[in-house]
Amino acid sequence: MSKKVTPSPRKDLRQESEAMAKARTLKVSPRKLALVAQLIRGRDVDDALQRLTFSRRRIAQDVSKVLESAIANAENNHQLDVDSLYVARVEVGKSIVMKRWRARARGRLGRYRRFFSNISVVVRERMTETGKKTTEARRGTKN
Repeated sequence: MSKKVTPSPRKDLRQESEAMAKARTLKVSPRKLALVAQLIRGRDVDDALQRLTFSRRRIAQDVSKVLESAIANAENNHQLDVDSLYVARVEVGKSIVMKRWRARARGRLGRYRRFFSNISVVVRERMTETGKKTTEARRGTKN
């Protein structure tokens, strides 16, 4: 008797009106990447790209590439309207940790760790209360 194959619960969470992109093994600690991810969570994709463009953090350029890839996936693979997309989810995770050492005084050594991280960005099409697509209902824009 073989075991029944059950679908992955992660695939069930994804809807047909959203697209995802991932980047693995980014050379930044997860804490620093989480600060940049917090900038774009829940924002309109145009606003999120603008915030990443003018961010002074080095990793913002890589996050911008992942967001642009998610937008391209939504447009080409899922036929979603780019003007009504927003950043639904940004997940930051821990990747490998490289252990390194540096020579110190009196023949000793100091150990330090180099952290790497993963990020996944999910963009979704914005809907109104009636379930129709809209470009007017934008969240995250401040006056």
